[in-house]
Amino acid sequence: MGSIPQEAPASVKQGEGHDARAPVKNVKVVQAADLPPGHILAKINWTGLCASDKSLLHDDWVGFGFKMMDATNGIAGHEGAGTVAAVHPDVADIWKVGDRVGVKWVVSVCRNCEFCTNGHDELHCAQQKNSGFSVPGTFQQYCVTDGRYATRIPEGVTDEEAGPIMCGGVTAYTACKRSAVKPGQWMVVIGAGGGLGHFGVQYAVAMGMRVIAVDGGDEKRKLCLDQLKAEKYVDFTQVKDIPAHIKEITTYGAHGSIVFAASKEGYALGPQVLRPGGTMVAVGLPQDTSVMAGVPPLQLALNKLNIVGSVTGTLKDVEEALEFTARGLVHPILTKGTLHDVDKFCELMIAGKLPGRAVMKIE
Repeated sequence: MGSIPQEAPASVKQGEGHDARAPVKNVKVVQAADLPPGHILAKINWTGLCASDKSLLHDDWVGFGFKMMDATNGIAGHEGAGTVAAVHPDVADIWKVGDRVGVKWVVSVCRNCEFCTNGHDELHCAQQKNSGFSVPGTFQQYCVTDGRYATRIPEGVTDEEAGPIMCGGVTAYTACKRSAVKPGQWMVVIGAGGGLGHFGVQYAVAMGMRVIAVDGGDEKRKLCLDQLKAEKYVDFTQVKDIPAHIKEITTYGAHGSIVFAASKEGYALGPQVLRPGGTMVAVGLPQDTSVMAGVPPLQLALNKLNIVGSVTGTLKDVEEALEFTARGLVHPILTKGTLHDVDKFCELMIAGKLPGRAVMKIE
């Protein structure tokens, strides 16, 4: 590794709401001697662009009480992959300069509360810090992160693939686990051809599920069946009664459904495709605060349905998700660019015209 520069490029938010932009400018780089205890400095080579980044940059979630904090210095991003540039002595037993490292949505937890110590859901730690929301994110060349919660990138996974798995990949993988669908059982993936959905189809297939992909158009049909290897494809622009069609395929309905589409229509469909005892997993995050995930209590009770939520993944979940790629089972479909493309990619995402996951090289 070379010397750490005093300044480096970053994409920095300017403005508010839909008119906000994130042009590239040089920002100060934290030097090795100034690292906080327990932290490392990551040189980000590639960073993904998540729909959450777009929503934070454009203040989409202000109605829910979520807005980028001033402490981020206007730098979004939480799907970073690169190498370690500097290490605080506190974590020198874990990391060394040159190690490959990933930076996630959750960058730090307290490690002491009930959620951190119960062994399975530290994501609910009230003291957590979040990349691009409460601390500066990965839309910059050098990023400070907690060395005890950073992710080691395994051999066989490139940086451009690892970045999107830090959030998009692990979110889809964890949703598959939350569904409790077993190998050989039916899974309906709603929004199957999107940035999250295309991950979800691949993980579900790799986990042995029989996948019915729901999306619109012949292009998505080809993607879902030929590339992602879904067993069936349902085109919502052509099929009038999707629940009835899925029941024809599955006899009783699907064992599980995952709603990746952040729409009222997606959430209306999710429970309707399930068999008795089935589970719908809510993942997509609509801007419309009136959208609800569920069904009337009578249907919920009579069919003993399960409605669960899922958000990103734990430190262990991320490691597991990366292993699927290291084994050659899951590969993100990437639209590549640079930090200068943040605004362009956000507009394409808003228009629904961004293929797969956007990932940006930082140099």
